[in-house]
Amino acid sequence: MKRAATALEAALAQLEAAQLRRVRVTVDERAHPGRSLTLAGGRQLIDFSSNDYLGLAGHPALARAMSECVAHLGAGSGASHLITGHGAEHARLEEELAAFTHRERALLFSTGYMANLAVISALAGRGERAVLDRLCHASLIDGARLSGATLARYPHAAADEAARLVAKDPEHTVLLATDGVFSMDGDLAPLPELARCARDYGLWLVVDDAHGLGVIGANGGGVIEHFGLASDAVPVLVGTLGKAFGSFGAFVAGSAALIEFLIQKARTYIYTTALPQPVAAATRAALALIRQESGRRERLAALITRFRSAAQAAGVPLGSSFTPIQPVLLGSPAAALAVQRQLAAAGYWVVAIRPPTVPAGSARLRITLSAAHTEAQVDALAAELGALLGARGAREA
Repeated sequence: MKRAATALEAALAQLEAAQLRRVRVTVDERAHPGRSLTLAGGRQLIDFSSNDYLGLAGHPALARAMSECVAHLGAGSGASHLITGHGAEHARLEEELAAFTHRERALLFSTGYMANLAVISALAGRGERAVLDRLCHASLIDGARLSGATLARYPHAAADEAARLVAKDPEHTVLLATDGVFSMDGDLAPLPELARCARDYGLWLVVDDAHGLGVIGANGGGVIEHFGLASDAVPVLVGTLGKAFGSFGAFVAGSAALIEFLIQKARTYIYTTALPQPVAAATRAALALIRQESGRRERLAALITRFRSAAQAAGVPLGSSFTPIQPVLLGSPAAALAVQRQLAAAGYWVVAIRPPTVPAGSARLRITLSAAHTEAQVDALAAELGALLGARGAREA
């Protein structure tokens, strides 16, 4: 035991030395709608790191739906969906998510991680092959590994390389998977080309559109709507509810046969307690707002354009993302952490993202915009970033 404890301490020290050790912060309070947070000790910062893209997490309709459901049904589900945990709010939400995504059925999961593990480990197995984008979310990669299938990975967003990998072993390749919007870069998968490849070879195409649903597309339909694809072009759609929906949980949407198969085979569905019904009730309220209020998406799009214009004018290097995720690449963990600390001192919460979440040499600030931000906040952040990065460049010159 002593040797094991010593090994842990050494591993932690190594992470510390490389500036890769993660540190949690305690948030005492969030000011809604989603514009600021108060850290332990009373420090208030403008939040540019949340995934609450539409500012719904603190919406009164969600709070009201949740509190009314708690009063009526209690806080917990008490069992898995297959025992006694599947309630009326779950059933209604699944029906509404299926309709929203133009699918026959949807199935709720407790987290997006569990949904992705479920899908890939249920649809691929030993002796088979799964092909994934190299920058896929960790849950997709872990799902492929858990399945026992051979994992092949193609260079990021390179649809031609994906097709080449599939063509190398079409007999055993059964599944092609990608993020819809990539969570650290904010760019979109080349979905039309991937869908064509999956169709030509008869593969399951799994798209995790956690950061696209509710945000991308005229009706919030995500990357599938953005590219004008029919729902059958993407047989397996995974969405999460803790981002644009402002609540918690995840779902898989697809054919009736797919959902029935997952109910029978998905271990992360079968062997876990069902999502609390009050969370499902709050999500139903969020879904209604997403379907009824296009103004939130329009405002968010305007703020993204505004930030990009102001940041570029201030000399801030940005990629090509038109989504709420706007990364600023700084290279080393030390550089990213230093600018995070400077921004915090100036009143902004922007978290540094370091390996292994992103590849070595690509540590960055991950700026996320919300419909809840004001134009003045967006302008001020861009100006502050420009000043900090300009001063940093001058020192290093």
